Amino acid sequence: MLNIIFKRALIVSLLMSVHFFYAQTSTVPEQKTQLGFGQIDFLSIKMPEGEQNMDYTGLHYNLKLNDWSYAGVGLYGAVGGIRGGFFTLGVNAGIQQKITNKLFVDAGIHFGGGGGASAPDGGGAFILPHLNLGYDFKHFSATAGYSYVDFFDGGTINSSQFNVAVQIPLSFKTAGFEDRESSFSTEKLKNTSWNALSNRISLFVHLNNAKVTKGSYKGNTIRLAGFELNSYLTDNFFFFVKADGAYHGIKAGYMDVFLGGGYHLSMNKNRTNILAKFGVGAGGGGGVDTKGGFLIYPDISLEQKLFDNVYASINKGYLMSPDSHFVSSTFGFGLKYYVDRDGILSDEREFSEGKFKGFDAIIKQDLYLNAARDGGFDQDMHQISLQLNFFLNKYLYAAGQTSFANFGNAGAYAEGIVGLGVQTNDFFNGKTSLFAQVLGGAAGGGGISTGQGLIVKPSIGVNQKLTNNLNLRLGAGYVKARGGNLSSAQINLGISYRFSFLSVKKF
Repeated sequence: MLNIIFKRALIVSLLMSVHFFYAQTSTVPEQKTQLGFGQIDFLSIKMPEGEQNMDYTGLHYNLKLNDWSYAGVGLYGAVGGIRGGFFTLGVNAGIQQKITNKLFVDAGIHFGGGGGASAPDGGGAFILPHLNLGYDFKHFSATAGYSYVDFFDGGTINSSQFNVAVQIPLSFKTAGFEDRESSFSTEKLKNTSWNALSNRISLFVHLNNAKVTKGSYKGNTIRLAGFELNSYLTDNFFFFVKADGAYHGIKAGYMDVFLGGGYHLSMNKNRTNILAKFGVGAGGGGGVDTKGGFLIYPDISLEQKLFDNVYASINKGYLMSPDSHFVSSTFGFGLKYYVDRDGILSDEREFSEGKFKGFDAIIKQDLYLNAARDGGFDQDMHQISLQLNFFLNKYLYAAGQTSFANFGNAGAYAEGIVGLGVQTNDFFNGKTSLFAQVLGGAAGGGGISTGQGLIVKPSIGVNQKLTNNLNLRLGAGYVKARGGNLSSAQINLGISYRFSFLSVKKF
């Protein structure tokens, strides 16, 4: 009797599973376009007490909220003066109002946190409003005008100055976050709006070793951990954004950020790749004297396919200032994941299936309770954080996070950490989900006791749905430094923007 009941239950379960699978994949998700633009800007900040100006450049990405407003995130770094290693992270909000078809006004504000060793940045919190006049050149826009910067939490950096910026449209295709892991054949996708040219990107997590041959720490090896995003303009040419932080070999606090381009050569039936890259950017901190902070990064990489779109990579290059004041030879390795997204057509590759992958971008404010300082005392420390989650399946995600102090007298403190997390299905009428994650990596600066810079940061939390794309996010956890005294409970509150995108493969 029990055997008969078990068999019937199994049959019913299988039928329900088939029905559930069919229901999840029978309708292709609607394609939506999220308008946005990238921006590079430059300003020269007048420093206090007669110090030479700090040249300051920013890299931003903004979402268009409607025809006239935008919001996003931005990262600034020093590239001139004497404050190499001065970095900040913040949020942007602004409006763009057309005067004519080509001419427009751009007014907005940037709020964030950060700083650099020995700089008069106080706790790190600052505002940077601007009022610019812009011109639309069709494929890009240029703006220029007035800006004002104030490190208001005990800092003395306060300056008005001229600024210039270049804006480039960077939009992307999305589907609902709930559609993640839904799969479709390219035959079925051909009759939809996803029947378009694909765009290739790659995500790279790596360890890099910089052996210093000239300048600060000559003879030492700075061990770096970081991530890189490549976006392909053609099948061979790409641009990249790369960020690294030191976790061993020197005093904690070194960081660099690069923007550049490269050439990709494939061979061995696309199983082996050679990449040549050149980047320019900002770097410094942790006692590494890069003068104003401007660095160059030539590099060559060799990649070998492991499985699907995952490649192992080794690289050799140089990390140096243009005048050779600081020179290091780099050697590293890591894992890279290639994604062909937003369409099923390609001149070089044939795809047979598409799957929607989940993505979550989070901006949040962290509080470290009684954060240990190098001076032997404890004090609360606040920081602004940006975290990006890429969902490996419906529940497991890989995460990267960067954070900068903005209150608590630790303006030069920053983190660059990566790890894994899990997230539940939505419940309570599809409004709530839970998550747990463990991140680790490089951190230091601002007098926070992190030793040589390696930290681990486990946390749990809850997401509460606000709109189809936006969630309120509350988390709590712990942060512990290896080799330092930092060992603190931490809580955070933020907003997440989540969606899924079409990733196509040949199966």
